[in-house]
Amino acid sequence: MMSDATTPRQRRLTRARGAAYLAGLLPALVAGCLPAAAEPLRAVLELYTSQGCAVCPPAEHYLGDLARRPGILALTFPVTYWDYLGWKDTLGHSLFTERQRGYASGRGEVRVYTPALVVNGGATLPGDNRAGIERIVQEARAGTGLRVPVRSEEQGDRIVVEVDADPNPPGRADVWLVPLLRSRAVTVERGETKGRVAAYVNVVRGLYRLGAWTGQAARFEAPRSAVRVGEADTYAVLVQGALGGRPGRIWGAAKGPGL
Repeated sequence: MMSDATTPRQRRLTRARGAAYLAGLLPALVAGCLPAAAEPLRAVLELYTSQGCAVCPPAEHYLGDLARRPGILALTFPVTYWDYLGWKDTLGHSLFTERQRGYASGRGEVRVYTPALVVNGGATLPGDNRAGIERIVQEARAGTGLRVPVRSEEQGDRIVVEVDADPNPPGRADVWLVPLLRSRAVTVERGETKGRVAAYVNVVRGLYRLGAWTGQAARFEAPRSAVRVGEADTYAVLVQGALGGRPGRIWGAAKGPGL
């Protein structure tokens, strides 16, 4: 049996030991409250899809899964070439159709299709080819990622983008501000896909060129109004090679708020 009675000296020793214990524990508690450093972006995934595409829903759902993974920027580009089937895609834009055709032209191809997924402006494969996509994404994440670091932040009514230097730049690139609508579900009311629900994530609503990047550290600014189009509620930044007016490899990217 132990007594509850203690001497003043014992109480002082107990308090000192307790203070020392808390002093040692505090840094660990503080560290546990700090957010983990975000994984650098390693893959930009572009899904080309359409509300008039009957086989696209699995790919759209899969892109939503991919968008939640660290190190990935997932983008949805609704195209317009299926509009003749009786339903005009409510989010489609001819600019996105031409972007997909530009990728195809760069590969020496004529035809385009949906769903199609482009990885880092290079490899293209069917958007429902999960095994192939997983392999390419894992390869990208196992590598060094996108080679050019990019940062963006909002300063008052301006969006400021900084692109780091590269001592061995792979070539000329354009810097794009990409307005995004983070989520949207659309029910098709007419045409061959009547009744289908398109559930989108990170729908691109436009492409706003900030300027050229040639390998030197660069800073760009744009008004916040530049990304307030088509109900966009955030944005991304792309540093992308330019190949005779066609989109090329993506060398760097950054996520905006909420992504």
